[in-house]
Amino acid sequence: MDISGEKTNEMRQLLSNEDATDEDLTRAKSLRSEIEAAEKEVRSIEDDLKLYRKAAKGNPAPDPHKRSQSNEDEENEEKRNFNAYLHQEQRDGTAGITSPDVAATIPESILYNPENEVKSVTDLSQLVTQFQATTASGKYPVLKRATERMNSVEELQKNPELAKPEFEEVDWKVSTYRGAIPLSQESIDDSAIDLTSLVAMNANEQKINTTNFAIAAVLKAFTAKTVAGESVDDIKHILNVDLDPAYNKMIIASQSFYQYLDTLKDKNGQYLLHEAITDGSPRTLLGVPVTVVEDELLGAAGEAHAFIGDLARAVLYANRKDIQVRWVDNDIYGQYLQAVTRFDVKAADKRAGYFVTGPATPTSK
Repeated sequence: MDISGEKTNEMRQLLSNEDATDEDLTRAKSLRSEIEAAEKEVRSIEDDLKLYRKAAKGNPAPDPHKRSQSNEDEENEEKRNFNAYLHQEQRDGTAGITSPDVAATIPESILYNPENEVKSVTDLSQLVTQFQATTASGKYPVLKRATERMNSVEELQKNPELAKPEFEEVDWKVSTYRGAIPLSQESIDDSAIDLTSLVAMNANEQKINTTNFAIAAVLKAFTAKTVAGESVDDIKHILNVDLDPAYNKMIIASQSFYQYLDTLKDKNGQYLLHEAITDGSPRTLLGVPVTVVEDELLGAAGEAHAFIGDLARAVLYANRKDIQVRWVDNDIYGQYLQAVTRFDVKAADKRAGYFVTGPATPTSK
C-alpha cells in the first residue's frame, strides 16, 4: 500500500475544494509535513541500504562519496559515511559500552550534545625531537655540540683541517600500543551525537596519556638533583652552571613542584613565577618557560618533581604510526572499534637536563 501516495491525493483534494474550511487547510499542512518526513526517511533508508550492500561484499568500511574540494567538506563527508555505517550495521551478542553508559547522548524529547569535560592535558610529544620512522627499528644520529675552534692562518697558506663533526647514535625500536572500544548497537541506534568524533576524541586522549607516560619514564632516568628550602639558588645553579648555555632550557614541573615554584620570592618579597601574559604563552621562572603536568606522571601524588633542561635535545620520539581508529569484526551486537599507535622514546642527549626533586609539600592531594 502506497501510504505516501494516499496522503498526497488527500492533500490535493483538500486544497482543491473551494469550500475548504480552516480545519481542512490545517489538515493539508499536516499531510504535507508527513509526506516530506516520509520521503526523507526513504532517502535515508536507501543510502543505508547501499552502504550495507557494500559491507556485505567484504568491505566493512563505507566507501566515501565523491570528495568535495575543501578538506573540511571531505572530512565531514567521511564522518557522515562512518556514522551512517555505524547506525545500519546489525550483529547479535553483548557489548562493552551499552545504552546506560551513553544515556546522556540518547534523546527522550530533545537532542542533547554533551560538552567535553574541562581538562587540560599537555602533550609532551610536541616538546621533544620527533621524527617519522619508516621502519620498525633503526639508529638516529644526534649531532654533538662542537667544542673545537678554527686556527689563525696567514694569507695564501694552506687551510688546516676542520675538526670532524661528532655524532651520537641513538638506537630505537617501536612498540605497538592498542586497545578496543566496543559500542553496543542500542547505543548506536539511539545516540543523537556524532559517534565518530566521540570515539576519535577518546582514543586521542588515551594516546596522549600513553606517550606522556613513555616520555616521563625517560625523563626520570636523567641525572638526579635535589633543590630545597625557600631559596631559588639551587634552581639558578642548575640553569646557570650545570647546564650548558647553548641548551634551550625549560621546566616540566609536576603540580606539587609547581606549587613550590609558585611560592618562591625575591629579596623584595615579589613572587618569581610569572603567569602567562597572553593566551597560549607559557608561565616563566627566571625567564625559563614552565609547563605543568600531573604529579603521577613524574612520581606519586604529593611528590614534587621536575625535569629542568632542553627537552628537545634530551628526548627522541620515533613516530611509526600516529593514532588510528578502525573497526574490527567481533561477535557483539554493535561495533568493535580499535585504536592503534606505534612509537618509541629514547634519551638522546643525556647531558641536556636533570630530574629534580623539590621539597616535600605541606599537604598532599
